[in-house]
Amino acid sequence: MMKDFIVKAATPDDIEAAWKAGKRSLYFTGNGVPISQAWISVPDELRYIRVFFNLGIRMMHITYNRRNMIGDGCAEPANGGLSDFGRAAVRELNRIGVIADVAHSGWQTSLETAQISEQPMVASHTTCKSLNEHIRSKPDAVIKAIADTGGYVGICCIPSFLNAKQDGDISAMLNHIDYVKKKFGADHVTIGTDVAYVSRNSKAQNKIAGAGPRTSQPWRSLWPKGSLGSNPQASQTMAWTNWPLFTVGMVQRGYSDQDIQKILAGNVMRVTRAVLKTRQVK
Repeated sequence: MMKDFIVKAATPDDIEAAWKAGKRSLYFTGNGVPISQAWISVPDELRYIRVFFNLGIRMMHITYNRRNMIGDGCAEPANGGLSDFGRAAVRELNRIGVIADVAHSGWQTSLETAQISEQPMVASHTTCKSLNEHIRSKPDAVIKAIADTGGYVGICCIPSFLNAKQDGDISAMLNHIDYVKKKFGADHVTIGTDVAYVSRNSKAQNKIAGAGPRTSQPWRSLWPKGSLGSNPQASQTMAWTNWPLFTVGMVQRGYSDQDIQKILAGNVMRVTRAVLKTRQVK
């Protein structure tokens, strides 16, 4: 319905073509690996990966906060890592050409995914544990393992994950980018904003729309106490609308044009091309 403005991209070339045409593009990811849950055989459980790839999904979360049959999510206190089935799932993602994403995975699951993956993999929107210990952060060992695959970590814009002192604290996000760049190299860090812009008019418009239906406790609400909204003065994201200021911040910190280009988009494009190029299924 908005094809004059936004297009669906299935390859990195589609992204570039949209940009050259002055349009935006959507390159799809999924919040989990689709499984049939019939538990008859490993190939049967993983057959939907190819189906969803054919529908345009190019990246999948290994877990989404909680434990599943693949591994432990970031909100699980056990930190149990990948299951044997999870290892098979990572190999199948590699074979089909889908990027493995551990942004919402536990530290051990993230580490083992990187160790198993034969293709570049990512933590698309995360932070650095060394700067702020949080269940959605990644320790150095995990970041190094991701970098060793040729992948990247995307630094998010959520203040409580960054330990930002107030909304709009871009310097806090840049500190995490700085940390990865200096310790692991500019080839392995990008920006993964996560929660998007919310209009200042949304509250008034929601009143007009009226109260929504009652819902049960959402699955994603099962977070350890204190891991969300730890700083009430910094409850909002900095949002993608600040993207030009992210660039300005990197210029002010003395980043080269080449490194800024890598961090803004180059590393993402490199990984997408590499994973599609080496896929084993035609």
